[in-house]
Formats: sequence, C-alpha cells, structure tokens
Amino acid sequence: MIPGAGGVPAIYDDITGQLRPSVEGEVAQLYVCGVTPYDATHLGHARTYLAFDLLVRAWRDLGVSVRYAQGLTDVDDPLLERARAIGQDWQQLAASQTALYRSDMAALRVIPPDFYRGVVETVPAIVAAVEKMIDSGLAYRLGHDGPSMLGDVYADLSQDPDFGALSGLTEHTQDRLFAERGGDPDRPGKRHRLDPLLWRAARPGEPSWDGRTLGPGRPGWHIECSVISTNELDAPIDVLGGGSDLVFPHHEMSTSHARMLTGQAAPVRLTMHPGMLAYAGEKMSKSVGNLIFVADLLERGVSPAAIRLALISRHYREDWEWRGRELATAEARLARWRDAIGSVKPQGSSQGAIAEIRAAMANDLDTPAAIAAVDGWVNGAPLERERSPYAGADLRRAIDALLGIKLY
Repeated sequence: MIPGAGGVPAIYDDITGQLRPSVEGEVAQLYVCGVTPYDATHLGHARTYLAFDLLVRAWRDLGVSVRYAQGLTDVDDPLLERARAIGQDWQQLAASQTALYRSDMAALRVIPPDFYRGVVETVPAIVAAVEKMIDSGLAYRLGHDGPSMLGDVYADLSQDPDFGALSGLTEHTQDRLFAERGGDPDRPGKRHRLDPLLWRAARPGEPSWDGRTLGPGRPGWHIECSVISTNELDAPIDVLGGGSDLVFPHHEMSTSHARMLTGQAAPVRLTMHPGMLAYAGEKMSKSVGNLIFVADLLERGVSPAAIRLALISRHYREDWEWRGRELATAEARLARWRDAIGSVKPQGSSQGAIAEIRAAMANDLDTPAAIAAVDGWVNGAPLERERSPYAGADLRRAIDALLGIKLY
C-alpha cells in the first residue's frame, strides 16, 4: 500500500478543449480502440496504450472501481491485404498478431482491460444494431453490391444534429480526412459525402457473415466500436480514447452512432487522444513502414522498464520523434533510481516526492513532472532529509503502482 490517496485525474477533453475531471462517481468507465492485428506492436502503439494504462492506475489510486473495455479490429481491409500479400490465412494472421500484441503489453506491465472484444465475435450484435438503425430511419441501403442483392448500408448523418461536435473541424477538413482515412466521399448515391458505411455487402473473395435482414457481409469500421463500447459499458462512458489520428473520422463517427443507438445526446463524457510518435521524419505507421517493434527490442535484451520509462518521458499529448537515444537515457535513469531507492543506508522521507507524483498524474497525467519528482528525491532534494529506513520502499511502491515501473 502507498501512504495517502490520489486525487481525481483531470484530463484534456477534445470536445471542450479544457481539462475536466475524468470521473464523477465511484465507477470509472473507459473505452479504447484497439489495434488492427496484422503486424507486431510498434512503439507508437505502445505509447498510446501506456497513456491509458496510466489513467487506469490513477483511477485505482483514487479508489474508484474501473471498467475498461478495448476493441480489436480483427477483420479489416489492411488485415486482409497483408494476409494475401504474405500468403497466410487472415484469421491465423489476426490470431498470431493479437497474441503478440497482448504479450508485448504484458511485458510493458500494461494492466489488461476488463473486456477485450474482437469485431468477429461481435458481428451478431453489430447486425442487430444496424437493423435497429434502418428501422428507425437512421440508416439506408445503397445499391445492389455483391451476391446478396441487398446492397451496402450507410448511416444517415443528417439525422444527427450534433455530428461534428467532437472534432470541431470545418466540413472541408472533414471531407479531406474522411477520404484519407478509409472513407468513400465520392461514392454515387450517398445522401451525404460523409455518410459512413455500416454494413458492407459480401464481395467475392472476402470474408462475410450472416447479416439476417442485411444480407451476407461484414461490418463497417466505426459501428464496431460503437457497439462494443455500448454493449460492455453503460452510457455515458467517462472516457473514449485512442490515438490522435482517430479523432476524425473514427471517433466522430462512432460517437454519432452511439448517440443514435442509445438515444443519449452525450454517450461519452470526454475524449482522450495521445499524440503521434514519429520516426525517420514521419509518423510511425504500418503504411509508411518506419516501425520499431516492441518484440524486437525485447529480443535484443532491452529492459521492458526502460522501454516504458522512455515512452512516458514525454507528455502523452505531445507529438515527438523517436531518436533511439531515449532508451539509453531511460536505462541510466533506472540505474540511478535503483541505486538510490534500493540503498541499504537510510533515505530521506519520500512523502513529498509521492505527493508530487500524485499531483502530476492528477494534472493530465503529467509523467515528465512525475519523473522529475523522483529525480529530485534521488538527487537529494532539500526538505527531504528526515531519516527513515522505509522511505525508499514507499517510493518504490509508488513508482510501481502509479508509473508502472518495477525497480526490483
């Protein structure tokens, strides 16, 4: 146990552009969009999920119950394309990469979600949700595509007067990002260029499922997270999260679908979006190929604690470029911490440092300030000279519980 208790962590909310309390009651609910499992976990992924792990840890320190759900896009065009390119069954590829992702998260001491749901297992619930939207006049069929002759299904965004409130983007920017990030604004017959796909009618050579009245096919991207989140958690959800590249269209669209499905004007209280990690001059991404994989670093013998410390050394909302020297800096810092905190000689009281760590984490998960608090104690900050043989143990437990870094 760590002496004392943490405060309510305030998180920067994209919807309002302000710091807001991340939880209001005795139960904190979090939904985070998971990976599309067609390649191993790269450092950009790891940084994103570490941010939400820090939030979960801050909630636990506060003493509230946590309900954390995470989706997994285990069928999608990029996954199918990669499987074809390497000559592997798409389901086997998804299963192997999902296992690797979860192994990487465990190595980095990321607390697993309470509910971990893939799209494939959620198809029946998605079908029911899309049928509900059609019956309510919130969605429409378009054309006759594929053997089902029933056509694709699109959400009718004109039925959602609050669409656009999350991102606050101009329609021109929405249109551009929609086209760049998997949308089809130029498809003939759509009621609006931004209307998103809910159900893709079966095409030859593609996996499909029984869609009941929808006909055979598979889900669109945004509806997947809407259904998983509203099925596993109770609206309104406290925090909706994912990388900053998901603000639009994915979270804008999925939140819109959640409004339509739940009838709640605000099915999400606030949103949290970690920044992008770049490498070699561009955002670290599978499409560019500039990836550094967690599994490769671990295989080379890099300490998981060093990887974690390096990734949280910058504020989670900051975009920054990975240079590689961050690992050496983290290893050196860990060595200093272990030497000071694990020393046999009595150490100064750590209560001030623990309070600083908690204050930093309550202030939008300010990990650089939390790390500086530990450095200050290790370097013998003034006013920390009260002798106590247990001070190091208390601080060690705080670093473990709040930052997820085990020093022993």
